[in-house]
Amino acid sequence: MSSLTVPELALWQRGGFAFTLLDVRRAAKRAEDGDEIAGGHWRDPALWLEWKDAVPKDRPAVVYCAYGHEISQGLTAALRALGVDARHLAGGIDAWRNSGREVRPVAPSKGSMP
Repeated sequence: MSSLTVPELALWQRGGFAFTLLDVRRAAKRAEDGDEIAGGHWRDPALWLEWKDAVPKDRPAVVYCAYGHEISQGLTAALRALGVDARHLAGGIDAWRNSGREVRPVAPSKGSMP
């Protein structure tokens, strides 16, 4: 399974590397957490069949959920099967927070993919 570590994602962000960051936590968990990784775009994992084709194929996608397990890994595999260079964030947003990386309050969802 293709993954990206927290330090690698931080390096991609600092270096201005072009990628799509997808927050695929369940809506209730995202609301409970109240935060997100800067640059992330929330997509409801239950509705992935509706948004899967909007994920750009011309740049890598990093997929994160709460802890980097079933949701992000499953959607990473599905996106890879569709031709997207997708990787899941090892440890999810929990690992991101625990490493001292910055999070921001949840932003309203936008309808389009970057």
